[in-house]
Amino acid sequence: MDIQLSGIGMTSARTRDRLVQRLRDAGISDERVLDAIRNTPRHLFIEEALAHQAYDDTALPIGHGQTISQPWVVARMTELLIANGRPTKVLEIGTGCGYQTAVLAQFCDALYSVERIRPLQDQARKRLMKLGLARVQLKHADGGFGWKSEAPFDAILAACARADIPDDLLSQLADGGRLVMPVGGDRQQILTVVDRDGDQFHVQSLDAVRFVPFQRGVMR
Repeated sequence: MDIQLSGIGMTSARTRDRLVQRLRDAGISDERVLDAIRNTPRHLFIEEALAHQAYDDTALPIGHGQTISQPWVVARMTELLIANGRPTKVLEIGTGCGYQTAVLAQFCDALYSVERIRPLQDQARKRLMKLGLARVQLKHADGGFGWKSEAPFDAILAACARADIPDDLLSQLADGGRLVMPVGGDRQQILTVVDRDGDQFHVQSLDAVRFVPFQRGVMR
């Protein structure tokens, strides 16, 4: 899926290039991911009052106790998810404002994204449609259950942290697929990668991160 940028009002190339260089300096090496970050208008996913911080490498509030992840985290999770090749079908847990969704959509054929907070999902849908990403499938539901009717998925990305990885998500991961999510509590979270090989799940614990907690139920 390609982002349509005509009429979007992108910020200056210098501003976006400066962010990309910060990410490169911080260890992001996949040039495809860096290009996606460069070409995704992050300012569209935050409130106008915070637009001057849109291309800083920092998380920002988006309301309802949620945040837009810092660009480094978005880039790192995307880089890890596609490290073994381009996935065909991807599940995202936590649409939020839609920024990670917009980046991720550029690396798969079909993207299914679940969000528990209805107002955030409604805003994300409008932004994604504006970018020509109307084919992203959105669902208002408890992300802990995944999206069983559309499983299996070649890759799963969860943008919220919990102490364990839900069995429902692991069961919806295709053989040979990869899951990326933060694991841990309030004090310590580790970006974790799980690769499925038949009935075996191989776990790697990588970077220290900080995400909003994985919450159950839905908000309307």
